[in-house]
Amino acid sequence: MATEPAEPKSRLRQYLEMVTGPLEGKKRYRQYKARTKQLPANYHTAIEALERYTQLFGPGDSESLLAMLEDLADLFEQSAADGTPLRDVVGEDPVEFAEEFLRNYPGGSWIRRERERLTNAIDRVTGDKP
Repeated sequence: MATEPAEPKSRLRQYLEMVTGPLEGKKRYRQYKARTKQLPANYHTAIEALERYTQLFGPGDSESLLAMLEDLADLFEQSAADGTPLRDVVGEDPVEFAEEFLRNYPGGSWIRRERERLTNAIDRVTGDKP
């Protein structure tokens, strides 16, 4: 009888995760955001800008995206702790830095999939590929 109250919670959690997605991922994202809020203001602003960019062009699945964001937080936390100037972290071209960083996380970016879809569609209609 003592295990019965836990069973509905398990079902409830399953239902919630079915509707909202895995709760563990949300917890990890909240932890990432809390970590970035602790950064010095200029690092915090920079990581928010990089986060925006990487969410547009980065991995399409949540696990890869979370791993990438956590690694980005690690990099910025360590750089801030070491007193590394922000420009030394991201270089002269922040877009180049972001693109190079994203190359480490190929986990299915939506833009890559759309590029492949476009190429395949044109190849099919032109007879270049079956």
